[in-house]
This record gives sequence, C-alpha cells and structure tokens, in this order.
Amino acid sequence: MENINILIIEDDVEVSSELKSTLEKNGYTVSGIAENYQKALTLFYKLPVDLVIIDIFLGENPEGIIFAETISTVPNALKPFIFLTSSKDRQIFERAKLTKPFRFLLKPFNELEVLYAIEMAIEKFYEQTNVFASTNQDTVVTKDYLFIKKRSALKKVLLSSIIYIEVDNRYCSIITELEKFVIQISLAKILKYINTAVFQQIHRKYIVNINSIEQIVTADNLLLLKNNHKITFSAKYKDLINNFSILK
Repeated sequence: MENINILIIEDDVEVSSELKSTLEKNGYTVSGIAENYQKALTLFYKLPVDLVIIDIFLGENPEGIIFAETISTVPNALKPFIFLTSSKDRQIFERAKLTKPFRFLLKPFNELEVLYAIEMAIEKFYEQTNVFASTNQDTVVTKDYLFIKKRSALKKVLLSSIIYIEVDNRYCSIITELEKFVIQISLAKILKYINTAVFQQIHRKYIVNINSIEQIVTADNLLLLKNNHKITFSAKYKDLINNFSILK
C-alpha cells in the first residue's frame, strides 16, 4: 500500500509549507515542491507523482499554465492536476481552463476544499480509463491500482500486492501484504473490473491472486498463501485449482 504522491508547484514558501503540512496531516505524501516551471518539469518526470497542485502564477508569469499545457501534450505523461491561484483575471482563467484542470481553488485555500478536490480529481481522472467507483464512492479501481478511502485520504493499493479477497454479500475484505481494507462492492462487480487471469474465484466467498499461492493441499481443499494466510477452495473449483501452473 502506498500513499498518493502529490507534487506541489508553488513559489510562495509560506503557502507551499502550509499546503505540505495539510496534505501530510491527512495521509498524503508530498513527493516534491517546485518554485518554477523548469524545476516543476524536472520533478514531475523524476519523482513518483499521482496528482499535481499548481499555482497559476510563478513569479509574475503564468508558468503554472505553461506547465499544465506541457504535460498535456506528452503521451502517457498526464496526471490529474488542480490549480491554486489568487488571480481574478478572466483571460487567465479562460486560458487555464483550456488545459482541463480538475478543479480551481482560490487562495487562501481551505483544507476541506483541498481534500475534496483531490478525491474528485483522482476519481474523475481514472474514470477516463474505464474504472469502477464503488456505490458509496470510497473506492476507485484502475488497471493497476485500487484507490481506497481511508479516514480523510485516498490510499493507493497495488493490485499485485493483494493476496486474496473475501466476499460477504455487498462487502469485500481486501487482504494485502501490509493491511486489510473493507469496501462496499459486490462479487459480480469486482470480478468485472479485475484481471481474472490473475484473480480467480476459488470459492463462493474467495477470490485469490494466483501469484500469492505458496502451496496447494488438494487433499484438504486448502491453499497456503503469502504471509501465512490459509483459505479453502470448494469442490466446484477443484478442477480449476488442479490446472494452476504456479506451484512454488
């Protein structure tokens, strides 16, 4: 499990420091802070970044917009971004709007507005790649990650780190290598959005990451998984289990 990594682009040290403190207090990771366009580009391509908060004006120039325009034109480089500004210039707003930010926030920023903006940006950005947001909007599933709401922050969970999933009616317990999450999603829906070549149902209650299997005890219908987890598979799925080619 990882925190969501946020890059701050802000030339006012006091504002960037306050924003960094706010984000970290709420469970996010600030991967870097840039005071100008060039440093922002360097950090953006060098560091892990899931979302960017951008001040429109860096010094006297709208370099924040230039940065957004730049990353928007590079294939596969775009990340969700939020503009933070004190500018009330309509022309600047119209130019910034063309870069398709996920939110505009006015200085001085409000903590709750920042947290809501981050959640909305993550959800809307990854929805563009055909993902599922759960019924109560606390989970987003992408090709490689789950973004799960935990307290006041979204947590990024690598799908490859999931050992198994236990289903109970409309809820799923997701057991990872580091911790457990409970989300509201049905078995049918979660099977629709995960890679069923890797995550296979082996019981009416269990979906297992086949790469986490350490041993198969067919006589007891038992799977021994990473981190000493044990789950049973039902007779219905015994043929499927016997066909696994990943014994370790």
